[in-house]
Amino acid sequence: MDLPYFTLQQLALRNGQDKPEIWIAYKGKIYDVTDSRLWRGGKHYEHWSGQDLTLELADAPHTKTVFERFVLVGLLK
Repeated sequence: MDLPYFTLQQLALRNGQDKPEIWIAYKGKIYDVTDSRLWRGGKHYEHWSGQDLTLELADAPHTKTVFERFVLVGLLK
């Protein structure tokens, strides 16, 4: 499956406010979390959507397997 590439600027627009999509990036992959009740309004606890959360998630109480629940929509350029 060939996935499109998105820049950080394009990702930033998918914050649930500028565009209806709510996306986050983790380790170079971009996930759509729009349908997650935990990301309503583009925020999940102290984390904001529309950005690369790789460094922030190092301290998260869950493992990277949490991303298996979400649709992979692209790769970070």
